[in-house]
Amino acid sequence: MEEIQVPPYFICPISLEMMKDPVTISTGITYDRENIERWIFSAKNNTCPVTKQSLTSIELTPNVTLRRFIQSWCTLNASHGIERFPTPKPPVSKAQILKLLKEAKSREMQMKSLNTLRSIASVNDANKRCMESAGAAEFLASVVIDSSDVLDEEGFTSTKDEALSILYQLKLSEDGLRSLITSGNGEFIESLTCVMQRGSYESRAYAVMLMKDMFEASTLPTLFSSLKKEFFAQVVRVLRDEISQKATKASLQALAHACPFGRNRVKAAEAGAVRVLVDLLLDSSEKRTCELMLILLDQICQSAEGRAELLNHPGGLAIVSKKILRVSKVGSERAIKILHSISKFSSTQSVVQEMLSLGVVAKLCLVLQVDCGSKAKDRARDILKIHAKAWRNSPCIPMNLLSSYPF
Repeated sequence: MEEIQVPPYFICPISLEMMKDPVTISTGITYDRENIERWIFSAKNNTCPVTKQSLTSIELTPNVTLRRFIQSWCTLNASHGIERFPTPKPPVSKAQILKLLKEAKSREMQMKSLNTLRSIASVNDANKRCMESAGAAEFLASVVIDSSDVLDEEGFTSTKDEALSILYQLKLSEDGLRSLITSGNGEFIESLTCVMQRGSYESRAYAVMLMKDMFEASTLPTLFSSLKKEFFAQVVRVLRDEISQKATKASLQALAHACPFGRNRVKAAEAGAVRVLVDLLLDSSEKRTCELMLILLDQICQSAEGRAELLNHPGGLAIVSKKILRVSKVGSERAIKILHSISKFSSTQSVVQEMLSLGVVAKLCLVLQVDCGSKAKDRARDILKIHAKAWRNSPCIPMNLLSSYPF
């Protein structure tokens, strides 16, 4: 059978497949709705994929004429195995969302309305953006903040759990995330902390992932410096429980955003973050996760409390040393920076001897001979200089590396 050639103007420039719901953007180029929504809303691009011009509007105009042409062509070529796709459902309207939000304010209707909102959000990104512009995020945040809670008919899912999962599913814009931070006069973050403390595994994961998104969007240093000890305790609990890989990464990223501010390094150390991080590093081999753990350990070890926690862990120094040259350039730099902090500020005689027995000296000499960044080499050289008297004549330094020793 002769292969059917699809007319080129039926093809989406992004997926290079035939369009099912063609929409036109502000530059006049037509794309399949699913692909251009992913480009604009999920990947957060503000340019046209074809022309590279900036978008003057993110409105997507249905190209009804082209869609009908494509459907007619499919019908005409049905004998060649081409299936006609159904007419796509129109995106939800703002009026529909406002009606649902009004109904959801009734306790009796709340769970049913939340289920409908979840269903609408799952259809496409256009629905998510419509929900955000109608104020759905503010309403959902108020449900999470509300101290009272209602279970569904089966007694499993609460309105708080449902609202939180929809909030995360919406993938809010940066402005939307920033407005969440101030929801309920700042109560929303405390409410997420309570969810991490008492919620189900799924809700705890949603809470920390949403918190991470909010932190990434925030431009307020006061947000981070005002975080309470309980926040750090609960995020560390999520880390320790290893609920999911996404929740683990979100926890690490949230802590990494928060730790540089105020006394947050101390709060993280007191919450047991160092012990949990070391335990996780012992079993972790995934590159990005290891990098995040070492970045966070480095931040916490810039405090005396953090360094003390690392030294109190039987495997603390060993695992940090082991990760040098085994993860990535970033991982090596952070691991060496941790050892540098220990050497400068917490190096008792027993610590110096432990580093020697663990092979830290040989590892640092090796760093000087390989390509791992100038900063890492400078810190490695500095550590070797700091402890030159104790390590110079050590048999732990391989003969082939002795010439690299800085004295």
